[in-house]
Amino acid sequence: MGDPRGFLKHGSREVPVRRPVPLRLLDWKEVYEDFPKENLQDQASRCMDCGIPFCHNGCPLGNLIPEWNDLVYKDKWHEGIERLHATNNFPEFTGRLCPAPCEASCVLGINQDPVTIKQVEVELIDRAFDEGWVEPVRPSRRTGKKVAVVGSGPAGLAAAQQLTRAGHAVTVFERDDRIGGLLRYGIPEFKMEKRHIDRRLSQMSSEGTVFRTGVNVGVDITHEELRAQFDAVVLAGGATEARDLPIPGRELDGIHQAMEFLPIANRVQLGDMDEPTITAKGKKVVIIGGGDTGADCLGTSHRQGAEIVHQFEIMPRPPETRAEQTPWPTYPLMYRVSSAHEEGGERVFSVNTEEFVGREENGRQVVAALKAHEVEMVDGKFQKVEGSEFELEADIVFLAMGFVGPEKPGLLTDLGVDLTDRGNVARSDKFATNVDGVFVAGDMGRGQSLIVWAIAEGRAAAAAVDTYLEGTTALPSPILPTTAPQR
Repeated sequence: MGDPRGFLKHGSREVPVRRPVPLRLLDWKEVYEDFPKENLQDQASRCMDCGIPFCHNGCPLGNLIPEWNDLVYKDKWHEGIERLHATNNFPEFTGRLCPAPCEASCVLGINQDPVTIKQVEVELIDRAFDEGWVEPVRPSRRTGKKVAVVGSGPAGLAAAQQLTRAGHAVTVFERDDRIGGLLRYGIPEFKMEKRHIDRRLSQMSSEGTVFRTGVNVGVDITHEELRAQFDAVVLAGGATEARDLPIPGRELDGIHQAMEFLPIANRVQLGDMDEPTITAKGKKVVIIGGGDTGADCLGTSHRQGAEIVHQFEIMPRPPETRAEQTPWPTYPLMYRVSSAHEEGGERVFSVNTEEFVGREENGRQVVAALKAHEVEMVDGKFQKVEGSEFELEADIVFLAMGFVGPEKPGLLTDLGVDLTDRGNVARSDKFATNVDGVFVAGDMGRGQSLIVWAIAEGRAAAAAVDTYLEGTTALPSPILPTTAPQR
């Protein structure tokens, strides 16, 4: 490292300041203020030149973190982005959205605050775009082979970019009207402004990737037509089947899945509509689910002008510091405060909803309250705490309890791909399904997971497809066969 004593000189971890809450609730822009270059380089210098950099193990992409930390510290930004792009197609996405398992496994984090890896990553790619260093990487030859990628989330985009650069003619199919999947319509603008997607898509289009939106594969184009027109297919449609809450009153109006609510809010920001058709404005909001999607619903509700928001989580409140059962270098179970939580609302832990209560409004039965009770964990199971029942008013409820797998009827059923016991698409250690020439990457095969896993699997699947088509590949694969799920 350029400064082997940097972690001693700059002992404290520093990240960008979030804009004041009253100010940022007036718009939908990203919440962070600019981070001075000097501060970033000080943070990069805290990287310790470890004998074994465990951050590599924490990152599924195999990002060369010590290398680009050192290059940023030395003011060699152009070289730094080359090392970053060597393993990660979309650092502008991961730098904003990834929960940073690399930082959790940082060696400095054993007894100090870890290096701000994620911030160095996002500042590096943003500067690269600003300086014009992110240019199309066009293939040196064309193979004459055609590949279809179904789904345009991070896994599909990563697979498409890698296969295009390998010389194949790649077409990405997206059933929505814009490319991006959950990046486009699931992630609120205040977490990632959509201009970051658009500028990357511009690069990919210049490289030769073809995008076809508004095409529901399996409906608008049959599986027979897909197989006839393409030499290989990559399934990257994600895990889009939301977990439901089948309790009394679920049929009441005003109870929505998070992915019914969030896309509409994003469409307003994209100019598709003036006002959202599902809104928290002036309402008592309850969000069921304490994860990232729940926090996205929380921040969106704040900006729409909710009267009050409660966020329910069935798990107990995590400890303030790393829990004993998640020691270094594992990802720590601990209490975290996102920007949305900082903005308001009440987080309620160890609570289970047992019934939705309705009322009549203009001839409709709408949600008016919910009945719930506290729970405790006994022998690995949730048990009701007797006498803890309560009722809470609610004008609108958002279900943000995660996803249970890909949608089965349609393309997957028609193709005849095998499924795992958990309902995901089964694949070999080379990301191949039981159907010849059909591969799967990301949440559709893995189940709901992190964006870094989606990109890593997209890259690995691309290498497998290239090998299938050409007999060999020069594409890097961040995931070794022994770590890929088996059929």
